[in-house]
Amino acid sequence: MFHDLLRIPITGPDVLVPVDVVAAVLTAWVVVAPLLNRKRPHRVRAVLFRVGALVVGAGIGLVAVWWTGDVLDLFGVAFTPVTRMWIAFAFAGIALLVVVLVQGGWTLRVVALGAAAVVVLSAGLGVNVDFGFYKDVEQAIKTNPYPARSLAVLPHERTGGVVDAAQWRAPAGMPRTGEAFSVRIPGTVSHFRARKAVVWLPPAARTAHPPTLPVLVALSGQPGEPSDLFQTGDLGHYLDRYADAHHGLAPIVVAPDQLGAPARNPMCVDSRRLGRSATYVMTDTVHWIRQHLPVATTPNAWGIVGFSEGATCAMQFSTAHPDVFGSALAISSEPAPRTGSVQNSITEGFGGSAAAYRAAAPSAIMAAHGKYQDHLTVFGVGQDDAPYRATAEALRADAERAGMQTSLIVSPGSAHDWNTVRYVLAHGLPPVIGHLGLPATTGSL
Repeated sequence: MFHDLLRIPITGPDVLVPVDVVAAVLTAWVVVAPLLNRKRPHRVRAVLFRVGALVVGAGIGLVAVWWTGDVLDLFGVAFTPVTRMWIAFAFAGIALLVVVLVQGGWTLRVVALGAAAVVVLSAGLGVNVDFGFYKDVEQAIKTNPYPARSLAVLPHERTGGVVDAAQWRAPAGMPRTGEAFSVRIPGTVSHFRARKAVVWLPPAARTAHPPTLPVLVALSGQPGEPSDLFQTGDLGHYLDRYADAHHGLAPIVVAPDQLGAPARNPMCVDSRRLGRSATYVMTDTVHWIRQHLPVATTPNAWGIVGFSEGATCAMQFSTAHPDVFGSALAISSEPAPRTGSVQNSITEGFGGSAAAYRAAAPSAIMAAHGKYQDHLTVFGVGQDDAPYRATAEALRADAERAGMQTSLIVSPGSAHDWNTVRYVLAHGLPPVIGHLGLPATTGSL
């Protein structure tokens, strides 16, 4: 029963409407309560103080969002009007609680505490819907729900290209859906301390004699978990749709941990202070995949996908290593690796060298490389995410000058959030999968 409660969706009206109604009713009752007590002196003044607290609290919330998000850019994204509204509501509820605690009345104080708690909960749920992150409580408290497994080393690496889909025949008893599980990819060369990766196998890879398949390396944003693109981005769900239409064939996906911890951002570079994140992905992870999974080894069979910080990493790796990755799907990429301010990024990741920092930007890597051959990059961004859309358009122009095939997918009505991720995955995976050597599909997944 407890497990069922944790799985109740928290993004639908069945939860949101009752919480919002309770928050509104309790808040209204706390505000007008003095008018119900005719013996209380200065009843109107007390009500006005509480209304003023709501207004002042909301104003403080809006200023806090503006200062931390727009001025200091602590989160690396611009908050939407919807998120700003919910944060203002939360601050208003807290301010009302403070006033009631001062004005007195133990019963009313208890009710005000409950009202503030429900208002904050309502605001949190509203922000969550706007960002499109947690679907249920279990997802919020269980960062990686996938069971741990270990994979044996293959007798030998696969040679040749991706299986010919026209010649593939699904064997009897093949599973109908893909499978996700956690694995430990050791930092043998990098000595990078990574969390467990997530591997997704399509149905064809779960058979006794799996065909040679393409592979996608998937990178989360920051803060983030390797499981995010599956839990929140629905990556496995979209690939299951593709596999269902193609006799179990789909790319194998490996989501390594390029961060080391949710709050860390090594920027997918090798540095003394932050660790050798680049070597972990490009050496340890790449070698592990080739040794443990039935994947083709040619770059036209390898792709990389990421969101936000992970998209920046995807651009860094795909542009710097076209001998490994022939495809990339970058969702809301930044123009360059960054943790905090530019100066902090230079200090933390590049030993204080501004020149090294500039050279690590994907646009600089593309300019230095020259023409790319048979390379596809699909860019994705939210319609309401103006800064990242400008970055996507600039990177796309640079990529086209460097000879890449490109496309740009704009998610309608979303910003720098997981609603954008899901839309771009649904529409961006088909061309990437086609470029990886499996049958191309039209439309979205």
